[in-house]
Amino acid sequence: MKNQVEEKFAEFFEKWVCQLDDYSQQLIRISKERSSEAEQQALVSKLTSHYKEYYTVKWALAHEDVLVFYCPVWVSTFEMAYSWVTGWKPSIIFRLVDSLRKTMVPGGESLAELTEQQLRKIEELRLKIRLEEEKVEREMERQQVALADRKMVELARLTSRLSNGEVDGLVEVALKGLLSGLEKVMKAADCVRLRSLKGILDVLSTKQSVDFLAGTSILQIQMSIRGTKRVQAYVNTSN
Repeated sequence: MKNQVEEKFAEFFEKWVCQLDDYSQQLIRISKERSSEAEQQALVSKLTSHYKEYYTVKWALAHEDVLVFYCPVWVSTFEMAYSWVTGWKPSIIFRLVDSLRKTMVPGGESLAELTEQQLRKIEELRLKIRLEEEKVEREMERQQVALADRKMVELARLTSRLSNGEVDGLVEVALKGLLSGLEKVMKAADCVRLRSLKGILDVLSTKQSVDFLAGTSILQIQMSIRGTKRVQAYVNTSN
């Protein structure tokens, strides 16, 4: 049974993905047409605002219950297999750019025309983001180790000596500290995700940004669709 935070975000996420699908179709269409740079930039801005809205809502609800974002009910197990600290791993963006350079985005040109200067900037960003990923991973490891530190062990020992009320109070204080740490790590990971996305868009031209965002949107939507189909197929087989 979903709790209130899960219900709120699951409902928001469903609508958010539907809007993302709509934006992806607009990106493909505008890439095919001889649209002006102003029209292309307006759509790019809409999509980046759409991503920002996702994290704004996520952070607000995570403050109420951060654990639901580490084990989300609104995504499939297939998508969870590729999850990194409650979301997509930032460095995947660079692999996507490499792939899009070799293939055509549906309805638009590829990113094969990236200049040497653009490629150099992307490589510099790749190295920077990798260092930031490692920093998040170290902090996540620190949070995991904290679960078994001396204070938590002592708390476990005290449960045999104290009343239930006293134990509950101590456990609540201890868990509050752990949950606060997990929320901090989640936000740090999200910030790296946003910086990687912004960093790539800052390097690309407006037309390239349209094709890149079309590719990222389609990938996310297809993963969601494939994940749902896999789960449904498993359920049907089990029955």
